[in-house]
Amino acid sequence: MTHSPSTDYDALLLLSFGGPEGPDDVIPFLENVTRGRGIPRERLEEVGEHYFHFDGVSPLNQLNQEIISHLEEELHERGRNVPIYFGNRNWHPFATEAAEQMARDGVRRVLVFATSAWGGYSACRQYDDDIVRMKKHLADCGLADIQFRKLRQFFDHPRFIKAQVDAISGAYQNLGHDCPAQTDPHLTRLIFSAHSIPTAVDQAAGGKDEPHLYSRQIHESARLIAQELGVTDYDVAWQSRSGSPQIPWLEPDIVDHVHHCHEKYPLREVVVCPLGFLSDHMEVIWDLDTELVTAAQELGVAVSRADTIGSTKEFTLLLADLIDEIISGTPPQHLSSLGLRGDTTDGQPCQHDCCLMRRPR
Repeated sequence: MTHSPSTDYDALLLLSFGGPEGPDDVIPFLENVTRGRGIPRERLEEVGEHYFHFDGVSPLNQLNQEIISHLEEELHERGRNVPIYFGNRNWHPFATEAAEQMARDGVRRVLVFATSAWGGYSACRQYDDDIVRMKKHLADCGLADIQFRKLRQFFDHPRFIKAQVDAISGAYQNLGHDCPAQTDPHLTRLIFSAHSIPTAVDQAAGGKDEPHLYSRQIHESARLIAQELGVTDYDVAWQSRSGSPQIPWLEPDIVDHVHHCHEKYPLREVVVCPLGFLSDHMEVIWDLDTELVTAAQELGVAVSRADTIGSTKEFTLLLADLIDEIISGTPPQHLSSLGLRGDTTDGQPCQHDCCLMRRPR
């Protein structure tokens, strides 16, 4: 496949979820996140307490700025001096604001890095919807059109796997274990965690031919990472479920699972990899670092949480490699048989048509 030369792309957009940056931002931010779902304000205030616990500040925007800074340096070293813009779905700087600025700066062809490694509606398709929304916003404002091309999913990219291996190895070392493969999994348990989603949404992700795309990618990535670590006995659990308890979501919940492991094994320690998250979302610092740690301490179990990988050199190299795939035609690097997905233009469904189902009401 022949790719366009580098001069055809004159900017990159980091497109992310967003997060509040102060107490006054929290409820408006959550209203943006839940718009159209009929979530009562009392529930928003309950969730907002997680943010107020940290003075209403999500670490996400600052961490995304770190990703941008590191990537700018790497692209400069590779001779790609393209400007990087930053836009969010749910809070400032909004993606539409970034699109306006790009249009006014004369940018016309943009690569988009959506901050997710995965397929599925929330992890992939919503970012395509954001791109469609940006294009409509430009038209409504009478500004020049921009062509957006989103980078592909990378759950099985060798650099993604290596970055996670390094982070998990560090978490084992924090517990005094230099070799994860030599630890007793009944005493020191490795658990991969990702954001739960409704099982109906997971069923639809991948279409009728390859259902459960999101959860299968999570499990495949966990398998590849554990294989590199030499760990054969590990678990995948889920976190951060919300909504009606009558709607089935992916299970087991990670807190429940640690309780189960404590009952089943002479468990002393848990190494947790927040596999589904590139940076420290509130779901990481609250659901794992706060709720999980508190529950484990009550059981007498120590928790060592692996760092998220977004700020690492290996992840920066991964992003630069994904850009090179498009700009220079570098062969894609991937380690699984699930295939390459998520590379879309102007928010149109990718050829696999696998992420179209909307969130159930």
